[in-house]
Amino acid sequence: MTRCEADSDDPLTDFLRREMAFSGVSKAVHVAGAGSAVIVMPEMPGISPDVARFARWVRDAGFTVYMPSLFGTDGAFPTVDLGTSVVKRACVSKEFRAFAGGGTSPVVNWLRALARRAHDECGGPGVGVVGMCFTGNFALTMTLEPAVIAPVVNHPSLPLDDPAGLELSPADAAAIRERFERDDLRALGYRFDSDRWCTGQRFAAYAALLGERFDGRVVSGAAAKTAPPPFFRDIVGTPHSVVTAHLVNEEGHPTIRARDEIITFLLSRLAVDPGGRGSSGR
Repeated sequence: MTRCEADSDDPLTDFLRREMAFSGVSKAVHVAGAGSAVIVMPEMPGISPDVARFARWVRDAGFTVYMPSLFGTDGAFPTVDLGTSVVKRACVSKEFRAFAGGGTSPVVNWLRALARRAHDECGGPGVGVVGMCFTGNFALTMTLEPAVIAPVVNHPSLPLDDPAGLELSPADAAAIRERFERDDLRALGYRFDSDRWCTGQRFAAYAALLGERFDGRVVSGAAAKTAPPPFFRDIVGTPHSVVTAHLVNEEGHPTIRARDEIITFLLSRLAVDPGGRGSSGR
């Protein structure tokens, strides 16, 4: 596993950088590993060293990781200045719906196409998706792509101005509920109990939409890393990123248990049995 210092940029040299275009829109995607595909989406302010570390853990568990560049500078350590500028640009971007009333973010259409391509390339029963922060809810909306069968919703922060909102159009919400019932899907979610950007109201809204098919798990904010990178310390200002910036890399720690539970969930849904079917029953 390639590592970088905690306070420096990550060169991402153990990933293959690919330009992937769908519907005329091209984005960089960092790919590594073998096995069923898992799309690991970045949190604000981009593919940080902590996001890349999580992607490597997923890769090393036996998956092909696709890590799309959606905003920010790939591999950059999240400073205050960098993070602030990225957030400002993303909030006015046509690709994202950062505030209530905007419905589903248009970038999800590109991400669904990425999931189809990843499934075609890797095979297996389907694709896993892990969203975080700004992309947290994308893991749910991507399930309207039939290839996606294992969504993980980590500390979803959108819409920024509605703690009970889900950044979904009514039509997409209804279609997602129907798909979860029809294909027996489950969604796994994580948040810190003291997170101001992803509150209990948001997880309650997920539960209202999906019922017991949403497994929302809450970690004590007291367990969060006390000295995260500057963007998270000074701008986010609250325990937020359970398996990345606020993770404490110590055996048995609650955030490491969350990481392991996510990987176990992905393995349980995406494993291929000798008959060629995934354990999800698809």
